[in-house]
Amino acid sequence: MFLLFNFYFLICPMQQFTNSITQLFNIQYPIIQAGMIWASGWRLASAVSNAGGLGILGAGSMYPDVLKEHVQKCKAATNKPFGVNLPLLYPDIDKHIQTIIDEGVKIVFTSAGNPATWTQYLKQHGITVVHVVSSSKFALKAQQAGCDAVVAEGFEAGGHNGREETTTMVLIPAVAQTVTIPVIAAGGIATGKQMLAAMILGAAGVQVGSRFVATPEASSHQQFKDAVIAAKEGDTQLSLKKLTPVRLLKNEFFKQVWQAELEGASNETLLQLLGRGRAKKGMFEGDMQEGELEIGQVSSLIETIKPAAEVVEEIWTEFKSVLENPLKLL
Repeated sequence: MFLLFNFYFLICPMQQFTNSITQLFNIQYPIIQAGMIWASGWRLASAVSNAGGLGILGAGSMYPDVLKEHVQKCKAATNKPFGVNLPLLYPDIDKHIQTIIDEGVKIVFTSAGNPATWTQYLKQHGITVVHVVSSSKFALKAQQAGCDAVVAEGFEAGGHNGREETTTMVLIPAVAQTVTIPVIAAGGIATGKQMLAAMILGAAGVQVGSRFVATPEASSHQQFKDAVIAAKEGDTQLSLKKLTPVRLLKNEFFKQVWQAELEGASNETLLQLLGRGRAKKGMFEGDMQEGELEIGQVSSLIETIKPAAEVVEEIWTEFKSVLENPLKLL
């Protein structure tokens, strides 16, 4: 596959790069910004889309009227394609879907639920549907449900994670050989080299989350952004496995959860400890001790806060440089 990559780029200029993902979304680069709660508002999504990637609004932390506002502002800020990430367990999902249809959004990334529930309805309205999965089994179900592509998200990813705990390097080739629809790699990707590795393993594009948190356009709190760039190896850990596994930056809240889990806490006890609005408290309001701080392992490689357009360009430039000069890796 690597030789095929090299041959393609020897005969085709990089600025004319095209593959199944760029064609599916009508974008310049196969770089998708993840729809992260409390980080992915219209400023970030429009900035990524304007830079040539695909910006995504994170609807999971938005009330229906807030999503409508962000969609309208994103449409005003970019004439490029953008999408909405829609957790299928969201209580007002029918209202979100109506907003998406009414406002003419053409790309939806679904997650945290059964894709068969809404995929065909969305596609009947001319919407491209992508589902986030953590295993080959669920990737196949997404394909059977009619999804146009899947995001295969590995264990390294921030936020809610698969129970299988399969790493990205294992998950991507497994999913790629199971389905025929395009595969987008996610989890532990923040650089061009990582993007190239994922694509050599069978992905047609990448979804990047944590790197876009550390941008001025992300709607998350500045103290959370500062904590992300200060993170070192081992500063995140998968937690709350009895409920829904989630990768968290270690802080006082994490320590309370970790201790409770060591003591065999019940689901009810963990739910009481989690409470309501814990993620908002941490990532949006900036409570670095009692808030839930969702971020990926790759945060240990992120050292600076820089504009989203620079992040896109940096990833693409490194990807292009290494691909055109593969011996530099050796």
